[in-house]
Amino acid sequence: MGQFKLPRFLADSSLSALVAGFIAMLVGHTSGMVLIFQAGQAAGLDSGLITSWIWALSLGMAVCTIGLSLRYRQPVVVAFSTPGAALLISSLPGVPFSEAIGAYLVCALLLILVGVTGSFERLMRRLPASLASALLAGILFRIASEIFPALQAHSELVLAMLLGYLLLKRWQPRYAVLAALLVGTVVAYLSGLLDLSAVPLELASPQWTTPGFSLSAIVSIGLPLFVVAMASQNIPGLAVLRADGYQVPASPLLSVTGIASFLLAPLGAHGLNLAAITAAICTGPHAHEDPAKRYTAAIWCGVFYALVGLFGASLVALFTALPSALLMSIAAIALLGSIGNGLSVALYELREREAALLTFMISASGVSFFGIGSAFWGLVAGILTLLIVNLGRD
Repeated sequence: MGQFKLPRFLADSSLSALVAGFIAMLVGHTSGMVLIFQAGQAAGLDSGLITSWIWALSLGMAVCTIGLSLRYRQPVVVAFSTPGAALLISSLPGVPFSEAIGAYLVCALLLILVGVTGSFERLMRRLPASLASALLAGILFRIASEIFPALQAHSELVLAMLLGYLLLKRWQPRYAVLAALLVGTVVAYLSGLLDLSAVPLELASPQWTTPGFSLSAIVSIGLPLFVVAMASQNIPGLAVLRADGYQVPASPLLSVTGIASFLLAPLGAHGLNLAAITAAICTGPHAHEDPAKRYTAAIWCGVFYALVGLFGASLVALFTALPSALLMSIAAIALLGSIGNGLSVALYELREREAALLTFMISASGVSFFGIGSAFWGLVAGILTLLIVNLGRD
């Protein structure tokens, strides 16, 4: 990182990379922040603690994303655990917040342990490219398919965005996603769906919570957070990078996010992990025509993360003002290229096609068992299918 020179980053960057970084931040924060607010309110936290929670997550994500992307010159995007935030909605109420912080620390230590020992790296080396790509395509397809309910509810908005995207895709593909975002914003404003008058300008500030420890909080919060982080975030996140051709070593990524999670836990952060969906926006062809320069999209994402952290209260209000149809549609449009690439790789090998299809279908289904999301179960199903179908074959 010490050898990095700013002019090189600017030379490698592009408008499409900046837009991809912004969309990645937007997609990663909108739904996740809603879950954090729900969890915080369910636990009886005041607005100051919730704002500190968002501040810590956003700044931690910014530092890790920018630092790792510069270190490896590859688009490494770090995000907070959205499934973990959903888990906290039901597990935080009734638990003293200090003990919840202690459980966050235990989860972070487990992540550091897995990263330092290299067990995660060994696991990912054995994962076939077809299953990694099917996992990526399934996760992204589930998100992108939300464009169809949005189309039904706000036809003019979504159709205008799609038209703007397709027209620019024909003549200027690099700016097709930006065109969709601009068209959507204009149509939303003209339709009365966008109200920016109630967005305040307000800085966020962190608040320290001294950790406490209890066995019940560790079992009910810390261990489930660790399992969810590994199954629903880190495995899919590295699969996204590998599926798009980025061979970043897994162990340092996991170790860095674990250390950051540990340091930020007393400020409210429930954990940082590798991003999957938002990473795909930065690793895909819409981010930059040159795969070697897509790391700049991740850096821009980190810059926008930092802005979210500093102006947390203001940007939360801004996200709330944006119509959900616009957010769902721009996410779907930005992910089209990554879904197509993932499916083409997943179905290429005939002997692995059934396993890849099962991985894709289950990952896209959204099913959940024992609090673990569909990405993990899709991967399990694909591996079992490979073993059963190909066991003993030459």
